[in-house]
Amino acid sequence: MPKLIGFLQRFAHLIGRVTATDCGFLRKARAVLVVVAPGQGAQSPGFLTPWLDVPGVVERLEWLSLVSGIDLIEHGTRSDADTIRDTAIAQPLIVGAGLVTLLSLFPHPSGAYASISAGAGHSVGEITAAVGAGVMTAEQAMVFVRERGKAMAHAAAVTKTGMSAVLGGDPDEVVAAAREVGLTPANMNGSGQIVVAGTMEQLASFVAPDGARVRALEVAGAFHTEHMAPATAVLGKIGNAITTHDPRIRLISNKDGQVVHDGREVIRRVVQQVSQPVRWDLCMQTMLDLGVTAMIEIPPAGTLTGLAKRAMPGVETLALKTPDDLPAAWKLIEKHGVHSVIDSTPTWRLVIAPAKGTFRLGAHQFVDGDIVPATTEIGIIKTLREEIPIAAPHGGTVIEWLAEDGDPVAPGQPLLRLHPLEQI
Repeated sequence: MPKLIGFLQRFAHLIGRVTATDCGFLRKARAVLVVVAPGQGAQSPGFLTPWLDVPGVVERLEWLSLVSGIDLIEHGTRSDADTIRDTAIAQPLIVGAGLVTLLSLFPHPSGAYASISAGAGHSVGEITAAVGAGVMTAEQAMVFVRERGKAMAHAAAVTKTGMSAVLGGDPDEVVAAAREVGLTPANMNGSGQIVVAGTMEQLASFVAPDGARVRALEVAGAFHTEHMAPATAVLGKIGNAITTHDPRIRLISNKDGQVVHDGREVIRRVVQQVSQPVRWDLCMQTMLDLGVTAMIEIPPAGTLTGLAKRAMPGVETLALKTPDDLPAAWKLIEKHGVHSVIDSTPTWRLVIAPAKGTFRLGAHQFVDGDIVPATTEIGIIKTLREEIPIAAPHGGTVIEWLAEDGDPVAPGQPLLRLHPLEQI
């Protein structure tokens, strides 16, 4: 009984200080739409063919082909499976396809920001998601993914490596068995699917635990492992040259499932994930923490909605495979789309919660009017797994706190509003 009374008192306190913005945030929690972009391996011969009849798609593909140096129309409509399996071709093809079909789904980007509550991408799909969130331009993305594909292909050529999907079995036992022979759990996809990666000898010596079966993947190397370290070094220099903006929607990171709101941090993570495991299981958990009610997967679609159906029961899913799926997607957007709480505020001076948990103020408790230096830690988020330090990436003058010490917070929820410093 004391716990119940304490909960009710705390709830009454929260309701008592809810602002108009907070009310909007609570309303949005009832309908949450996430748009996701698949990664390498989702492509299939001819998957772009039906999209060429959609007005504007051919012209956009021609433009992105010029930027990337890859004939996206040829590879998306006529090239065979072996050709589009090549990493240097597959990655620009997947990102380019996602970008042009995203514009068919949302002809005006502002319409996307007014409907999408969160976005995410699996592996190379994170680049597509970053463009959709407004972090970088389509042209920047195509140059980056072109060099990403080349660098990863070169890294893969150093040692003969590969990847295998392990389906079923106890996840801890699968990971332990993989590490015992030197393999890396490169993709933790949830729903009973873990992708292990390493040398061909390591893959051959891997013995799946009871209840699990192994399926070799047709990929060109051990992606998201230490074998890709040379590619990370190359991409780090390119990433430093990209001009960024902060995401206008909640952008969920492959690294740890956290919502990232600093554009530079998004780029750093996209660079690092080339040689680090993809934690799609944690991304889906964050979607559940957000209260996601619907998911749309853009082309080449099917893989991520399949995972969601098993790991996120009750969430409506739609794989946007051909233009025939657009009417159903528009109905889903109308039903679940709500304006992003981040887009409705000055995003470049908000500090947000990266994950679900309890907010705790830092040692220095700033008050209205205080100046917060850039990168200063303002508190932590205590989750079930860890304590996450929260910093103010850009700094600024405190306008108002949007959360108090001890508040339960959701991923992407604004914590602090800052006014930019004059020297920034």
